Parts: sequence; C-alpha cells; structure tokens
Amino acid sequence: MSIKTVGVIGGGQMGAGIAQVFATSGYSVLLNDISSDALVLARARIEKGTARMVQKEKMTDDLRDGTLSRLDTTTDLTALGPCDLIIEAATENEDLKHEIFKGLAPTLSDHSLLASNTSSISITRMASQTDRPERFMGLHFMNPVPVMQLVELIRGIATSDETFEVMKGVVVSLGKTSANAEDYPAFIVNRVLIPMINEACYALYEGVGNVASIDAALKLGANHPMGPLELGDFIGLDTCLSIMNVMHHGLADSKYRPCPLLVKYVEAGWLGRKTGRGFYDYRGDAPVPTR
Repeated sequence: MSIKTVGVIGGGQMGAGIAQVFATSGYSVLLNDISSDALVLARARIEKGTARMVQKEKMTDDLRDGTLSRLDTTTDLTALGPCDLIIEAATENEDLKHEIFKGLAPTLSDHSLLASNTSSISITRMASQTDRPERFMGLHFMNPVPVMQLVELIRGIATSDETFEVMKGVVVSLGKTSANAEDYPAFIVNRVLIPMINEACYALYEGVGNVASIDAALKLGANHPMGPLELGDFIGLDTCLSIMNVMHHGLADSKYRPCPLLVKYVEAGWLGRKTGRGFYDYRGDAPVPTR
C-alpha cells in the first residue's frame, strides 16, 4: 500500500521530531496531543529546528516552507483515523498506549497501519489489543529524530510481511536506516544502552566515582560523545527507569534491577534536562553536577 498521510500521537520531543521528518520527506502530517499548549510548543520546536537547518545550509527555504505547510495539529484523536499510517509517540506507559489505540479504533480506516515508537514495551502485547495485529509494528526512532540515522523496526508475532515491507520502505523514504529487532524487552539499542546508564548510577551510588569523574571516564576512556549520566539526563531519568523496569519484569534477571539512586532521583522529580535538574543542575549558565 502507499503511505501518503501520517498521524503522529504525542506532541513531546519525540512526537514533534517524528512529525518533522515525515513532513520534510513529503508526507502530509497530522500531529495530535491532548494539550493544545503542547501542540503550540511542538510547532514552535519544529519551526525553530527547521530554521536552524536552513541557517546551516542543511535545508532550503523552499523545503522548510513545504515542511511547515504539510504539518497540521489537532487535539481530536479521532481526526487521525483516516490516515494511512498512525504512529503513537506518547509517554512510555503501556496502559496509556492501550487507551490511545482503543480510542482510535472506531474511526480507523480499513487500510490504516498502526505503529508505536515505544522504546521497550512488547509490540505483540500492544498489537493484540487492537483490531489489526497484522497491521501493527514497532517503529522506534532515536532522539533527536531529525538528526539520528537509525530506526528500529520491531515485528510483533502477528505482523504481516506486507506491513513489515511497507514500514521498511517508509524508513528508506525518510533517508534513514533501519535495524530489525526481535520483540523482546527494550529491543536492541536500549537493551544495551540503558543498563549501561543504570550501571553508571550504581557506580555513583556505591561511591566508585562522582558524576563528573564517571562521565569524564566514559567520554575520554571509551570515546563516548556523552557520559552515561549526562546521557541519562538527556533521555529523561523517568524514561530510563521505565525501561529498566520493563527489562527487570520481562526478563526476570537481577542484573536489570533499577539502581535505588535512579529511583530516588525520579521520585524527587529530578528527571534531567526537561525538569532543570537530574544528575546535573541545568538552571544556571552551565550544568553543575548534583553529586
């Protein structure tokens, strides 16, 4: 089938980024969120991001104008029903995702494909709660979406070959590269990445090093562009904890036990960059380690 119209659910950083890359690639995009304020911020984020790309000569003025003209927003979830492809990019909460797909069901077109941008939750389980498990799969973009090259493609047990081939073609049309992942907790990237961040939390918790030394060690000793604690703040510590909980529950292995210090930071509401404090305090001119 041909994909021409795309609905994106969730006006946060990921949803806005997904909407931007689809609109830039010529698709008509309808971005949805329950909050009109979130949609205003998402639109502003896309306008600012595309303006920066024009300034860096990575996008022409004409392409930017076309991108913005192909993007619309709505707080009405059911307005997305006629879209050829609908991508859920809401908070990493399985119950919420089930409710979203349930709310979509009555207005979906027969041909519509469904996808989730989940970073860890079972695609098979989510698909089974819809009326079209064979037309459902995981389409996991990396953050920030306009910059990162990879998209993980995750098939549920019922996903059809046709759906998979269409999704693979969509990724190519976006100018990105796909990696096929099996439907196991956290897939590939986060299965490796998030336990590393969790282990860095344990190193901090146990006094092996402080925030600055742990991050410097991985940046200079392993040639990582960001230290693991800095990266955790960038991802969002609540998201990191959610993924660790999914792995701990789904794989029943103690090596995936979330670090108590990570839990404490999330309980405090210190979630990283998005809240102004995490392993670093971002409220001043430069980030300051909190430990």
